Order: sequence, then C-alpha cells, then structure tokens
Amino acid sequence: MKKVVFTAVTSVLLFGNAFAQDTKVEAAHIASPNQYQLLLENEEVTVLKMTLKPGEQDNWHKHNAETVYFEKGGKATITTSEKDMTLEIPDGYVMWHDQWEHQVKNVGDTTITAIIVEKK
Repeated sequence: MKKVVFTAVTSVLLFGNAFAQDTKVEAAHIASPNQYQLLLENEEVTVLKMTLKPGEQDNWHKHNAETVYFEKGGKATITTSEKDMTLEIPDGYVMWHDQWEHQVKNVGDTTITAIIVEKK
C-alpha cells in the first residue's frame, strides 16, 4: 500500500514542477493564512506549518523547492493546472520537490498537519 502512495505523491510532484512559472501566484502563507502559519523566515528558508481540517482546502498558491514532513497524514486531493490526484498520505511521510503551484483539499475525516521548509 505504501508503495502506491509514494508513487502517486511522486507523480503529482513531478507534474507540478512545470507550473511554478507564474510569479503572480502568492506563497502559501500569504494566499491561505488560515491554513499556513509562518514559523520562521530568514535569508535561506521559510518554515511553515500547514493545518487542513476535514473538508477544508487552501487557496491556489506556490512553493519554492521544499521539504514537507507530514506530522499527521490523511486523505487529500492535490490540484495542479494539469490534473487532480487524491492521495492517502501516511503519518510521518517526508517528501521533497522543486517549486510548484497547486491547491490542496482535505477529503478525509482527520486533520492533516505538516511542517514545510522552503528554500528561498
């Protein structure tokens, strides 16, 4: 089961790379301040905490190259300009990818929390 989840997450991330070219799209914590808390910002990184309650979604946003640690995973639909993909993200899952634009909706019944470290 985990191999399927990891492959699906990787596929979304690879397709998402092509869509981070529009500079008018805002960073996650600016576009969706109710879901993203700014924990740290300096010359090197931006660190965010994402919290998505069941049924909640963030606004369309961008991330620079980032590492994401899912403290609490769940079922989420990630939308890019190319497609939608629904994923089961396990607790403790860690991923990295290059910059991209997307929107995330929690389609499960548990709150999803993640710590995001973005390169400047």
